[in-house]
Amino acid sequence: MTTIEMKDTYTLNNLRDWRGRTREIDSPVRLGVLGDPIEHSLSPQMQSAALEAHQIDARYARFHIAEQELIEALQLIRDLDFLGLNLTVPHKIAAISVVDSMDEMARAIGAINTIQIADGKLAGFNTDADGFVRAVRETFSVDVRDLRVLLLGAGGAARAIAYACGLEKCERLVIVARDVAKAQSLAQELIPRFRDARVLGPVARLESAPWDENSLRHQLANSDMVVNATPLGLAPRDGSPIPSRLIAPHLIVYDTVYRHDTTPLVRAAEEAGARAADGRAMLLHQGARAFEIWFGRNAPLEMMRAAL
Repeated sequence: MTTIEMKDTYTLNNLRDWRGRTREIDSPVRLGVLGDPIEHSLSPQMQSAALEAHQIDARYARFHIAEQELIEALQLIRDLDFLGLNLTVPHKIAAISVVDSMDEMARAIGAINTIQIADGKLAGFNTDADGFVRAVRETFSVDVRDLRVLLLGAGGAARAIAYACGLEKCERLVIVARDVAKAQSLAQELIPRFRDARVLGPVARLESAPWDENSLRHQLANSDMVVNATPLGLAPRDGSPIPSRLIAPHLIVYDTVYRHDTTPLVRAAEEAGARAADGRAMLLHQGARAFEIWFGRNAPLEMMRAAL
């Protein structure tokens, strides 16, 4: 067994010589997650448990694919014997230009995190929105519809979470991002969708706000939940996107980031006496839905949870 097999992490160069590199593998790699960074991902453990439970002869692996490598990677995978993929930072929006089709949810959100592969065609889906709603309900025993939400970020995960807040008719949604223009753009894009009751429930108030201490202090005082949908917290040197001095005990803090230790935001929230959780519950529920898309059968949720 080669070192790269043992690590279960592959690269674009590996995909270029995929059949030669994987010729001796007993169970073929037919599923994977693409991202940068990717080494922290727990998707292989979770999906491997699901594959084993259903006695599916396939393996799920990590693929370290940089932003500029995505198009070539997906084009190579299209011609290989893959069944499906997950996408994480920074690929959820960029992949839209490569897939052949998208379901209604993914099209409305403007981001995909799951790809089904059949007959050389890539079909895009978004399971993040449903995963987020289920995670909040399971972790905190509350429904998003009852909350005033402060959302950090305007990328692929943030788009899905914002859309989920609309579906659930949350009381208030404020989007903040380090790039203020991106936060404003996402809010302006969502406002007409939220006004169309046939598609989304009417959010009582939707706006964007600057990401600075004075603004955050004001917004947090008028929020019930803060959600980090940025990658801040993934890197070992990252600090918390919100300092503990700004977090009040009444807040619910959900960090979509997860890592092998406690994330900086969860640590800051706990220091402030707030309820907090990292992104594993969202990972679980979006991953279970992805499994169902790939195989058309119920995901073994509790076995996947145990693997996490």
